[in-house]
Amino acid sequence: MRIAVTIFLTDETITPTRLARELEQRGFAGLYLPEHTHIPVERTSPYPAGGDLPPEYGRTLDPFVALGQAAAVTRTLGLGTGITLVAQHDPIDLAKQIATVDHLSGGRLTLGLGYGWNVEEAADHGVEWRTRRELVRDRMRLMQALWAEQPTAYEGEFGSVRASTAYPKPVQKPRGPVTGPRTLVGGAAGPKLFSHIAEYADGWLPIGGRGLSEALPVLRSAWADAGREPDALQVVPYAVHPSPGKLAYYAELGIEEVVVQLPPVGEAEALRALDEFAPYL
Repeated sequence: MRIAVTIFLTDETITPTRLARELEQRGFAGLYLPEHTHIPVERTSPYPAGGDLPPEYGRTLDPFVALGQAAAVTRTLGLGTGITLVAQHDPIDLAKQIATVDHLSGGRLTLGLGYGWNVEEAADHGVEWRTRRELVRDRMRLMQALWAEQPTAYEGEFGSVRASTAYPKPVQKPRGPVTGPRTLVGGAAGPKLFSHIAEYADGWLPIGGRGLSEALPVLRSAWADAGREPDALQVVPYAVHPSPGKLAYYAELGIEEVVVQLPPVGEAEALRALDEFAPYL
């Protein structure tokens, strides 16, 4: 089983370059970074985990800039977002950022994407909350048109793009209905989420991995109904606090990659935390 790491990298934590070098040298599979552009002080959106919102949410580094640095100092380490808030981006600009990081890293990027939880943050980007899932779906289709091998136009409900010359292209070749880097969708289990995964992604990025034994048959059914190859589905539990029993459970479900949570700390503490994860590699 491949073990990757996620962390809230901020202006106060270990740097992307130092962490990336350490992860590759120690044999970790990848580095996934979250995204928040800003956290409005006046908000009503509750923190999904309960309690006060941790300060690192308002201090996150831009994931694509940080992953670009990580790519420059590594050769094999996987690079991922966990998650990109697609609704909060201009899709033409975002398509260029994603393709550039994937190109410069030699095809090591995983695009983890999601719909967000902070209503106020999204509102400042002009996102209408009730339609954000459809907006993300539309923007993914627009980006995939720009990543297509031949100039391809897209006309959607929320945006459009003319058939265009748009390089670089993501390294991974189109597979089934999916064009672009490996794409995993985050979110709670449900029919709409699973339908969208089967339509435009390579798999699911469930936070914590609870309830997988019940959810996976439902996802696999939606995947099959969409005509996707059964063996192509990827499920990657995210932000996991590992234990031998938990990893054994994932392995029994056929899961091949897990992303463990590293605390948002400075260099010395981060390296000690990696030492604690060493037995799982």
